[in-house]
Amino acid sequence: MAGDEGELNLGLLCFIAYRAMESGVFDALAAAGYDDLTVAQGRVFARIGPDGTRVTDLAEQARITKQTAGFLVEQLERAGYVHRTPDPTDARARLVRIAPRGEAAVAVARAAEARVEGEWTRHLGAQGTRQLRSALTRLREVTDPYR
Repeated sequence: MAGDEGELNLGLLCFIAYRAMESGVFDALAAAGYDDLTVAQGRVFARIGPDGTRVTDLAEQARITKQTAGFLVEQLERAGYVHRTPDPTDARARLVRIAPRGEAAVAVARAAEARVEGEWTRHLGAQGTRQLRSALTRLREVTDPYR
């Protein structure tokens, strides 16, 4: 808690909003038939870059062990959301890439994100939403080592 009136700290306020977004996305995914995705898998899946990402990088970004990331990627691979391919920059390494089923799930997730942001914009107003996005984007400069 920060402040004399018991106001919530900024990190907690950001987390509450994030959790609401995440819940909206997972509810939409489940409704669309992607009910086999777990939150832990989703947090790793969301970090896969457009050209693929190594498991070690996924682990670092998700702040989990390489073994846990590997386990979650194996589950995602068995469910058809991702596949692994050789890394063209290192013959010893493999990249995790999003498979067609994963791309379809991403489309559902993006639509859900837009719906949640629409709800927030209706609540905050267009100007309030722009200000929030601007402030959080600026804050990212000092909080996001992966930007």
